Amino acid sequence: MDKVIIIAEAGVNHNGDLNTAKQLIDAAAYAEVDYVKFQTFKADTIVSRSAQKAEYQSKNTGDHEQSQYEMLKTLELSESDHDELMAYCKLKNVKFLSSAFDVEGVTYLNNLGLQLFKVPSGEITNFPYLRAIAQTQKPVILSTGMASMNDIEAAIEVLSNFGTKKEQLTILHCNTEYPTPMTDVNLHAMNSIKRQFDVNIGYSDHTLGIEVPIAAVALGACVIEKHFTLDNTLPGPDHKASLEPDALKAMVLAIRNIEAAISGNGIKAPSASELKNISIARKSIHLSKDLKAGTVISEADLIPLRPGHGISPMQWNTIIGKTTTRDLKKDDLLNWSDLS
Repeated sequence: MDKVIIIAEAGVNHNGDLNTAKQLIDAAAYAEVDYVKFQTFKADTIVSRSAQKAEYQSKNTGDHEQSQYEMLKTLELSESDHDELMAYCKLKNVKFLSSAFDVEGVTYLNNLGLQLFKVPSGEITNFPYLRAIAQTQKPVILSTGMASMNDIEAAIEVLSNFGTKKEQLTILHCNTEYPTPMTDVNLHAMNSIKRQFDVNIGYSDHTLGIEVPIAAVALGACVIEKHFTLDNTLPGPDHKASLEPDALKAMVLAIRNIEAAISGNGIKAPSASELKNISIARKSIHLSKDLKAGTVISEADLIPLRPGHGISPMQWNTIIGKTTTRDLKKDDLLNWSDLS
């Protein structure tokens, strides 16, 4: 299989601070992810001033009076921030990625030269947004939190009608609750998406811990996205459902190990590394007692013992009834030349 693409979702966990954003890039590079992803938006163009925060946002920020607009306004990244973060990603040898949330943001990111577009779950029903992304004719990763199969089908239709080729599209199974309860993960839905739409699949994870994205790779995910933070205790909407740097690194290592483990050809046969152990672990037919030459062998004369470089015990019935050609000792490894 091709290498799994791992996207470390910094999102808004920089809390509006450029230095914190750079530290997140440092952590992503330390974990050896493929992409570190931010969010490109202006609060004025994506949310009304009266829109309330999600329940998890209010809970995680500890502020139930603040509006969603007020929260997002503090989390915007400026154009100069984008320039600086892209340059810093290049310096740290990790790819920069960001999700836009409106057509203006798509145009802006395209002009910055992004070669890949990530559609967040909330935009899967945003026709002009999907159209704008498709018109870039660049690869698209589509998250599907809160979506039904009909929602996904409609989004694919818009993307394909305006320029996205099927081979350019990867669809991520996702659940938009922070954190996602394990009982709501429904990981098999990822492969239901693959079967129904014949597309590349992946998984965007909001559970606590690292085991679910690892399982997703074992089930065929080719893209994994996971939120991360410098510290789970920082104030902000997403920190509590994000991995700290060491956990992110552990997830990446585990995914790379799973990649290696499922990369074989599927044919059951001894591997190169285990061939040397066959004779050590398997048994051969040995003698359970001393035998004189000319003895007709009975089952009581035989015992399977290691090592396994002699006659296989699978030849047990073939050996019984044969005659010894020489004197043999207890525990001797039996050879075909000892028999007639």
